[in-house]
Amino acid sequence: MRYGAFAEAERLEGVLGDPGDPASVFSTAACADLDDADGFPTDVCAVLDGFDLARLYVPAEFGGGLVDYQDAVQTMRMVSRRDVTVAVAHGKTYLGAVSAWVGASREQAEKVGALVRSGLPISWALTEQAHGSDLLAGGVTATRTGSGYRLDGEKWLINNATRGGAVCVLARTDEAGGPRGFSVFMVEKAKLDPASHSPVPKQRTHGIRGADISGISFSGATIGADDLIGREGIGLESVLKGLQLTRTLCCALSLGAGDHALGIATRFAAGRRLYGRGLSELPAARHRLATAFADHLLAEAVSVVGSRSIQALTGEMSVVAAVVKYLVPTRTEGMIASLRKLVGARSLLRDVLEDGAFGKVERDHRIVSLFDGNTLVNLNGLVNLFPILLRTADNATAPDTDGIRAAATVGEPLAPMQHKRLSLLPRKGSSFLLALPAAVAEVEALAADDNALAPLTTAARALRTALDGVYAAMRELPAVPVNVPTTSFVVAQRLAACLGGAALLQLWLRTRVDALAETGPSTPLWRDGVWPTLALDRLLASVGTPTPAPQAHYDTAYDVLTAQVGSGRLTSLFDHRLAEATR
Repeated sequence: MRYGAFAEAERLEGVLGDPGDPASVFSTAACADLDDADGFPTDVCAVLDGFDLARLYVPAEFGGGLVDYQDAVQTMRMVSRRDVTVAVAHGKTYLGAVSAWVGASREQAEKVGALVRSGLPISWALTEQAHGSDLLAGGVTATRTGSGYRLDGEKWLINNATRGGAVCVLARTDEAGGPRGFSVFMVEKAKLDPASHSPVPKQRTHGIRGADISGISFSGATIGADDLIGREGIGLESVLKGLQLTRTLCCALSLGAGDHALGIATRFAAGRRLYGRGLSELPAARHRLATAFADHLLAEAVSVVGSRSIQALTGEMSVVAAVVKYLVPTRTEGMIASLRKLVGARSLLRDVLEDGAFGKVERDHRIVSLFDGNTLVNLNGLVNLFPILLRTADNATAPDTDGIRAAATVGEPLAPMQHKRLSLLPRKGSSFLLALPAAVAEVEALAADDNALAPLTTAARALRTALDGVYAAMRELPAVPVNVPTTSFVVAQRLAACLGGAALLQLWLRTRVDALAETGPSTPLWRDGVWPTLALDRLLASVGTPTPAPQAHYDTAYDVLTAQVGSGRLTSLFDHRLAEATR
């Protein structure tokens, strides 16, 4: 099945060319050399600038080309599948600008949009060395002056802090702090007195070695009143709403890394001989590849629905984004680790297998689960939403069925984004969770006329039972705990699995007819509920309620995977030709 969100991705592929071409500035070999030297990918970023990738960082309403967030995810996925470092280095500008999209006046947002379109890298200065992810403890201050503000303090572990031309800074504007004690400022370095700010040295990192992970220190830096984004005191709110978008967009990094790792491992298995046989002929190797592919399809399905939910279920992104940011990076980390066992020692060697790309992608991807709130931060965010999710379930609150349909029907156009509809709380709960019983009933009705769907029906029923168990566990937890118990995080993990399962079930239900109407390499995945059965198998096993999928389904997944990799197509639920297909 073709997916419209790949249109820009295909155009970018045409510009970037085959990553196996050593003459390309964005080849696998060139990226490996940069990694060896801890070198910033300047030349590659220049190519992306020439493509005007930055237009996808600016919403159309503010003068850019970002119309559908799903397009931005799939386009950045193409960058990440070549090199996560480049995706992190270039894509950081969206993160730096996002506070303007959600909290600024139109005039301010258009001004920031012009900065982004000009090619100016913008960084997002949130964290500090002494406080980590605890934004309420931030010590950088913005003190009122006669004409604006004075910035003092240091931000640390900031992507592009040194190379960026502008920095979006979260600073304390009320000495007492608190939720309304912080504001965000767009600080253009060129307008500052050079003596009032200095770079904090780049930190050497295990992965993304070439990225500019550094910091910036302010000492009496004076900025204008018009550098304040929105109103004073809404900085934390703007950041938290912005994180709902950036956490969802981070899935592009994981999907690209997963594409890369799967491609390397599948090609390795096809060419490696062991004990007189091809590695790909061994059942254990085939099953490991198929299982990894199932994990990847799970991550892709959750990412597709999550990115479409930005526009289709905007008011529910506080819960959707936390689930996406928890599930997709962790599942991808596990998948890559599993494939490392297949590739073996060659995954650790620089010059033996594809310029050491497997080891590099595994190192690089580990940072994704830390970006924009680490795994525990996202799980804690879900814990904070337990009372709302439980209350809406107990009250049988009606789900937003139109929003679900729009989020899960990839052929349906999305309504224009309304950033003002982002909310810190999903006041009506989670539509995907509330609609799960009806979705299971729909699968059961389809299975009544098609016995091939029996495995999917079993898995869907198990998912519904698992969600009932999550609600029961929520009722046993303290309503307002002083310290969040470990049990709450376990329940949050199970909740994330249930919501992810509910979302992918909706994707199959709403898109299957269109998918089966076309014929392509991915078609067998949609037939007989193969991919959702496999995805639910992987999800439910992770929360202790396994419903093993038929071996025939894993065989189908293996066949599709090898066909996609062998023909230069993306490892995906959808049919997308890559630049290397021209070899």
